[in-house]
Amino acid sequence: MTPHDGTAREIEAWFDDHGLPYFTGDHADTVEGWLSSKRIVAVIALIVVASVASGVVVGAALADRGSLGTAVGVLVFLALLGLFAGRLLRMGTMLRWAVRRTFGSLGLMFPLLTRALPLLLLAVTFLFINAEVWQVAALMSRHVLWIAVAFFAVIAAVFLLVRLPEEVREVEREVVGERVAECSVGTPAAEAARLVTSVPPDLPRFARANLVLVLLFNQAIQVLLLSLGLFVFFVVFGSLTIPDSTVTAWTGEPVTDLPSWIGRHIPVTNELWQVSLFLSAFAGLYFTVYAVTDETYRSQFFAGVSTELEQAVAVNAVYVSLSRAP
Repeated sequence: MTPHDGTAREIEAWFDDHGLPYFTGDHADTVEGWLSSKRIVAVIALIVVASVASGVVVGAALADRGSLGTAVGVLVFLALLGLFAGRLLRMGTMLRWAVRRTFGSLGLMFPLLTRALPLLLLAVTFLFINAEVWQVAALMSRHVLWIAVAFFAVIAAVFLLVRLPEEVREVEREVVGERVAECSVGTPAAEAARLVTSVPPDLPRFARANLVLVLLFNQAIQVLLLSLGLFVFFVVFGSLTIPDSTVTAWTGEPVTDLPSWIGRHIPVTNELWQVSLFLSAFAGLYFTVYAVTDETYRSQFFAGVSTELEQAVAVNAVYVSLSRAP
């Protein structure tokens, strides 16, 4: 075993710890082989069949709860797809890193959120006391509500996936020459970086996709935390300020209790719960678009993660150089 082999293994462990499994050539080749073969079609087809079958069985067993069958089918689909993505595509590694990083830097996240919160609260609070919003959101069937929430989440993910690759390419262009050794400080590649004479022109496509995914997960967790906070705000604010008689006047229907699966009464009406969920999901989409388009917010957000992105690009350059060394 050469010293390069030991350094390469340390770098591979560093990649894994930082949510970058696609930076290791063998695993990237395995994923590419799966995604480019017919096996992926068979796996997706099996997941869809199992999900539909689960929904049909539950819907048939509970004839009066057809929406529950739909919900079960969707949950089974998401669970099986998540298991597949987590085990083969190693997205669980990326998600763990994003969660660890987000909760480890909450103090830095709050100043960023306060830039968007005033305008966000103004917009969605105005919608919250709007009768038309209550007529739409409060009277939705539960499965339609979840479809709407999922639609907002998909649109937010698309906005991020369109913009984040540009940020990664910008970091790639900056990590050249002496910057490789500078950015490798504090990593297992620090010593070997001094011997690197040339830098690979571009990241492999799966490595670039890996960086985009960890950024996506990091931003998604922030949006989720913001949405959960706004959901609690709407529930509390609505319980204190909007009486049942007002809700009845807005919706034209008597208020109903929120169904409880824990055997105890929940002091929140079903209408308030649905409107709060709908508007908090919409606010998450609004915040995502704001984060993507506002230059000041983007510069502050990426100032916090650019160092780690630069480290990833620099360490990858050293790793590729070691693999090419005789």
